[in-house]
Amino acid sequence: MVTVRPRRVRVVCWVSAVTLFVVFSLVATSLTGATGNGYGTFQRGDQFAMIGLGVFGALGFLLFTRPRVVADAKGVRVRNVFSSYELPWEVIRGVRFDRGAPWASLELHDDDLLPMVALQAADKESAVEAVRALRRLHQAHLAALSAGQSAPR
Repeated sequence: MVTVRPRRVRVVCWVSAVTLFVVFSLVATSLTGATGNGYGTFQRGDQFAMIGLGVFGALGFLLFTRPRVVADAKGVRVRNVFSSYELPWEVIRGVRFDRGAPWASLELHDDDLLPMVALQAADKESAVEAVRALRRLHQAHLAALSAGQSAPR
């Protein structure tokens, strides 16, 4: 079984989420007194709203830590930022990681390409090793298929 999650993007997203939350919390604590030349004043609710915005912004960053690829002898489960797919090896033609591409993709028999955001070029050698492991699983499936077809019945 092969399980892959992006490394660098996860670190960047967690650092960014914490930083955003801290900045919004600091801004919230500084919201006191008059709003300027007007008649309004900052209230406790304004401070909570700023903290809430920081929480939602941080959660938005953490969405990008969601991608994952899990593969075994039966097929591949791909979870990207907003979508998930579970595909048997029978529908997969190959695993592609083109030069200059930001992430790897699965080439399907119907000529579709399914991006695997978990296998990012930014992860360099670990992404290449994961693609090689996926290709080995795919080749093992193809070998098992050809052995099953050539066996006498």
